Amino acid sequence: MGIKAALPKYEIYFYNVVLCLAMFWAASWIFEVSSSNANRRTFKPSVKPGWYYFGRKMDTADFEWMMWFSRFREHILFALSGHVLFAKICSMLAPQYRSLLYMVYGVLAVWTSMGWTYVTLILSHCILLYSISLVKIRWLCFVTGLCTLATFKCEPFVSWQAGFVEGDFELRHVLFYGGCGFTIMRCMSFALENCERKDGNYNILELLKYNFYLPFFYFGPIMTFDKFYVQVNRSDRTRKEWEMWNISVHGLIHLGVVIIVDVLFHFMYILTIPTDMKLLKHLSDWALVGLAYFNLVYDWVKAAVMFGVINTISRLDHLDPPKPPKCITMLYVFAETHFDRGINDWLCKYVYDYLGGKHKNVLEELVATLCTFGVAILWLGPCKVVLLWAFFNCFGLNFELWTARFFSMEPFASYEMAMSEAMSRRIRAIFNTFNFWSIVLYNVLALNSLDFAKLVAKRVLLKGFPVTTIIAMFVTYCLIQVIKERERTQRLAS
Repeated sequence: MGIKAALPKYEIYFYNVVLCLAMFWAASWIFEVSSSNANRRTFKPSVKPGWYYFGRKMDTADFEWMMWFSRFREHILFALSGHVLFAKICSMLAPQYRSLLYMVYGVLAVWTSMGWTYVTLILSHCILLYSISLVKIRWLCFVTGLCTLATFKCEPFVSWQAGFVEGDFELRHVLFYGGCGFTIMRCMSFALENCERKDGNYNILELLKYNFYLPFFYFGPIMTFDKFYVQVNRSDRTRKEWEMWNISVHGLIHLGVVIIVDVLFHFMYILTIPTDMKLLKHLSDWALVGLAYFNLVYDWVKAAVMFGVINTISRLDHLDPPKPPKCITMLYVFAETHFDRGINDWLCKYVYDYLGGKHKNVLEELVATLCTFGVAILWLGPCKVVLLWAFFNCFGLNFELWTARFFSMEPFASYEMAMSEAMSRRIRAIFNTFNFWSIVLYNVLALNSLDFAKLVAKRVLLKGFPVTTIIAMFVTYCLIQVIKERERTQRLAS
């Protein structure tokens, strides 16, 4: 049945009320646990004095968030503001050379922050993959790129390459891996696009312009070379009506979200609590369920804000960067699950869609997903947690296809055609409910820990059965219906 299947308004209102009450109920449990354990010994490394106005301690467990919006915000703002000013001057004085000048600024910024030996290391990887791309053999470019990426994931290659970084500062580790990892992925994109080009080859200068565009260099997101090349060399730079207004509004929204998250960190220690297994075992089922859910929502917010800040700057440069990831609150199928749309677009374009075709053949889909998650494992760094995360998500993605194919056969197809669209939507939502919790548990495994994921699963499915299980699934069912209603409204509006 189509997405346009409508439910009675009173039913949708009921689902919204249940969902809001459940959110407030779970948040109240987390607030109570945070307040009563603020001085707990195991919390001391990450729960530290916060804003003076609140008189409360603050959860500082997430290094990335604190790096971006607390400890090193001045350094990051200085570098990105410099790019904005430099780009504006270049656009006015020499618009035809703006991509070249972006590259010059990027190289100088990387040189200043990491040293000339690091720039040399990056250039050596660019030259290697450019040379391989001239052969125009797709599989060779891919294998070379993956082998190069693997050198940043295993010893002794990592230590040897890390020696190219000058100085000893706190951000050194993050900038090294971020710059090198994204460089390899960008070089692979360039090489694969060069293989597809029928007339000649792209110039190596185009690769350097692509790689050393500063807003994307250290932290992403990844924009595939074909899109970057077209957009950065576009001669028409006139803006659409209200475009600058929209960019400004998005910038203010990101600032507002940063403030809201920092405020919430004073009242709910959602990142620190899951690290204390002794405390977790004494929490209520609702507190655990809330922690699992809010951790995933926070990780989406972090990705949306961090990429959003960079995307706002790139939009000032007349680029159309990858959109923020889809919120976990809006996900109930594995096919749409991702926390980095740039990496997701890259994997889909060069691996998943390339091998999977139209994604209707079960065997082709299996091969495509196995290869896709194989590359994802290498990108994230092979370890037990990543391997488990990849296995479960790969299984979930294929199981969706198998289930869809199975229920599209007779007699199930006839049964669905015989029922009303509203009833079909309700039945599908029941199946989506179990899917949603699979997505939550599989991703909590990667974001927190295996022990935390096992504890949540045990409480919701075993120890809490039947009361906690039924209530949690019913609230999730309400969430799925709210999501479907939003999708229906958007589809009708378009």
